[in-house]
Parts: sequence; C-alpha cells; structure tokens
Amino acid sequence: MAAALRAALLCVLLAPGAAGPPHSLAERKACADEECSHPISVAVAVADYVAPDCRFIHFQRGQVVYVFSKLRGRGKLFWSGSVGGGYYGEQPARLGYFPSSAVRETRVLRRAAVELDTDEWDFHCHRSRR
Repeated sequence: MAAALRAALLCVLLAPGAAGPPHSLAERKACADEECSHPISVAVAVADYVAPDCRFIHFQRGQVVYVFSKLRGRGKLFWSGSVGGGYYGEQPARLGYFPSSAVRETRVLRRAAVELDTDEWDFHCHRSRR
C-alpha cells in the first residue's frame, strides 16, 4: 500500500503543468560546494526504484548511490545523485533524481553547507548516448 501511495504522489508531483515550469520541482538545493560537484554522502538503495522519466535514475535494492544534492522546500523528498559507474568508476555514471526514502545514507562525505537556487538545467534530461 505504501508503494502505491508513493507512486501516486510522484504522478501528481511530476504531471506536466502540475508544478509549473520544469525547474519548479524545487526552488532550492543543498550541496557540498557551489557547483554541486562533490558528493555529500554515500547511500545504499533500500528498495528498487523505477524512474518515471529521464530526469530521474532507476536503481535496484542494494546498489550504491552517491548523493550530490538534496532538494529543499516542496521538493525535499528528492535527492540527486549517481549510480552505475560510481564516483570514480570506469563506466559512465547515470545521474538524476530519486526519492530520499528509497535509500539509506551510510556515510557522510561532506556537509551540505551550500544552499543554492535551482534553475531549468537542474531538471533537464541527461540522456547518455549508447
């Protein structure tokens, strides 16, 4: 039941026009640095997550997720990060957003001391070429 409720909430939040312009999932984000280029923490997926669109990443339970930013305000349920290649991995990492409830932080790497405004590029689809 909880999974169905979360899925319904995501559909409402992500529906076209429901939250205004594409960059209005959240107005602010917390990062470790001004460019959000250093991971804040390492987390492990506690549940499988299927991305609803290309702004989000999917992962499987047990995968390591590097957290690069945490959305603030109405988007506070979402974090951004990478899976796949990892932080220093040889394979390209997949970058995107995911629900914070789908992961458990296991190690804090840096304090999320910088709070920044989001812009349209924060929520632009990052598609990789295959």
